[in-house]
Amino acid sequence: MNAPVILLVEDNPDDEALTLRALGRSGFGDHIKVVRDGAEALDFLFGQGSYRGRDVSRLPTLILLDLKLPRIDGIEVLRRIRSDPRTVLACVVVFTSSGEERDILHAYQNNANSFVRKPVAFDSFSQAVEQLARYWLMLNESLGALGATRTQP
Repeated sequence: MNAPVILLVEDNPDDEALTLRALGRSGFGDHIKVVRDGAEALDFLFGQGSYRGRDVSRLPTLILLDLKLPRIDGIEVLRRIRSDPRTVLACVVVFTSSGEERDILHAYQNNANSFVRKPVAFDSFSQAVEQLARYWLMLNESLGALGATRTQP
């Protein structure tokens, strides 16, 4: 079985550093790919642009997706992930500082697996990231763990 991969889609350098630190402490530090805007996230997922030639059959085990991103916002990234049969079943956790009701609604309307508001305090932020990683990478049964193909039934 392949090692899990976490795709962190985050434009805030401070939040990126905190997330990487927390994932490193929880043992997942070697399994992270960071992209800093929505367009780069889509390029990575679909093997386009600077990611041309990447094996797109290997989806990230978990996508941590911020909403307020440059170039293409998180909701549009989520829409495109869910509209493509190659990525429709990817585990996407919206991980954002927004607690706006419309953002929560749009995330779930576009089939986010989860919506988590980033805690402000460092310890709470770290705990949230560690708990997300443990749940989605260790407890959750993904299709990848079953050896299933990544297409819709």
